[in-house]
Amino acid sequence: MLRGANEQEHEVQAIIDTGFTGFLTLPSTLIDSLGLEWHGRQQAILGDGSLRQFDVYAATVLWDEQARTVETDAADTEPLVGMGLIYGYELRIQAVDGGFVTIEALP
Repeated sequence: MLRGANEQEHEVQAIIDTGFTGFLTLPSTLIDSLGLEWHGRQQAILGDGSLRQFDVYAATVLWDEQARTVETDAADTEPLVGMGLIYGYELRIQAVDGGFVTIEALP
């Protein structure tokens, strides 16, 4: 769940990308509709080895029943959850059609 600048909440389906070391990516249309604060630009190396610039925003994510402000890259693809957000948690995946994905805090 994401919280926008005027406290509106928006549920987002995201893909877990264990090769992404950042926190979160969101499409620019969603970033605009949530009114997220722009923080600057940064470079990243993509999975294909190419170097790309991304606009970076601050997003409030409701994560493990806590509001967390995280760096969010604007990327016009499916939203991604990266290892920055998952760090300190256990990720379990049932690798079958319709399998469950669970993320739980480490003790």
